[in-house]
Amino acid sequence: MGSLDEALKAFRKGVPVLIYDSSDREDEVDYVVYGGAVDVDIIYEMRTLAGGLICYAMGREAVQALKLPFASDYLQRVEPLAKLVKIPRYGEPPAFSVWVNHVSVVTGIRDADRATTVRELHVVTKLVYEGNVEKAKQKFYEEFMAPGHVPILAERGLSIRRGHTELSLALARLAGVIPSAVLAEMLVKGRQLTYDEALQVSREYGYPLVRGDEIVKEVARRVGPPQLGARPS
Repeated sequence: MGSLDEALKAFRKGVPVLIYDSSDREDEVDYVVYGGAVDVDIIYEMRTLAGGLICYAMGREAVQALKLPFASDYLQRVEPLAKLVKIPRYGEPPAFSVWVNHVSVVTGIRDADRATTVRELHVVTKLVYEGNVEKAKQKFYEEFMAPGHVPILAERGLSIRRGHTELSLALARLAGVIPSAVLAEMLVKGRQLTYDEALQVSREYGYPLVRGDEIVKEVARRVGPPQLGARPS
């Protein structure tokens, strides 16, 4: 249910959007929300309706400002953990960076805790995009701890991968908001939610369902084709 225009309107309002990547990639649907709209109710619904890992996706400019490395890069420098670094079956490098908690939380895993961590991560990202890079860096490195319970997904860009990290942040940019999103895979017992099953959820809850190729086509229309390029060294 829904078009890309409806998905953009929903995202701006903080309403969840369901994003399907493609049948030749993960073949998954993610429940995605604008980072600035996350609260306890959203985290609870992500945990109960979606069920997958709840992650925070951060735009590339903020990632670079904070000097956040990809987990695959820093693990490659640690033996014997370097042997664990491999390319997933769908053929693109992962987006995981570092897992964090905000210092004010209790255990970090509770709905209220993860909502707090996500909200504060959004504030950090917002500071970067407002030009307050030093303040963002200070807040991040003073107010967060690692390891924690919220993985940061670092944007690689649609030219490198077409994952839910890139698709959700592309949706944010198309919607005219800060590239900041929270997402979780939608699961049922033993497997991922199919596109048709996600369509039923979309109809029941009123959350727009959009395909990844629709997002990519709109990016191409507005700013040029996001051609898949070589993987970073």
